[in-house]
Amino acid sequence: MSAPAPLVVVLHGAGGDAEAGLGLLRPLADERGLVLLAPASRGATWDAVAGGYGPDVAVVDRALAAVFAAVPVDAARVAVAGFSDGASYALGLGLANGRLFRQVVAFSPGFVPPGPRTGRPPVFVSHGTDDDVLPVDRTSREIVPALREDGYDVTYREFAGGHWVPPEVAREAADRLAVPQG
Repeated sequence: MSAPAPLVVVLHGAGGDAEAGLGLLRPLADERGLVLLAPASRGATWDAVAGGYGPDVAVVDRALAAVFAAVPVDAARVAVAGFSDGASYALGLGLANGRLFRQVVAFSPGFVPPGPRTGRPPVFVSHGTDDDVLPVDRTSREIVPALREDGYDVTYREFAGGHWVPPEVAREAADRLAVPQG
């Protein structure tokens, strides 16, 4: 039997699919021993981004149950990550379920969906200064200070560039995801 592994739920951006979610961390997963789970939203984007939690939460719950039944997972290294709309959804799910998700990674989020919060998982946020899809001034530069004010430990990486994830930012996030968090 294998040693318990870190599990990362990776969430695609609007108009994406499960394969796009996997693309965020797939090149780094094997060398860091990360198990990736990439559910797909039921619609063009995640339900909370469009106005409220619903069927997408059920999809994530079912996918998690299947992985927990099939793979030995290290409970101290379960995380949620996403890009763009998936990053917003990752923030919402991760902060609402902070006892399950021990880390939250948000690559270019637009906002934090409202909802209850449990636990205090550390949060990693990145955003490009030239993002013309979700401009940094109206998104991460507001999200990060608000999370810090709410008591979250937030690491913020702003980079010169647009609406994407630079390889060095993905590497830093993958390195963090491989390490157990309190």
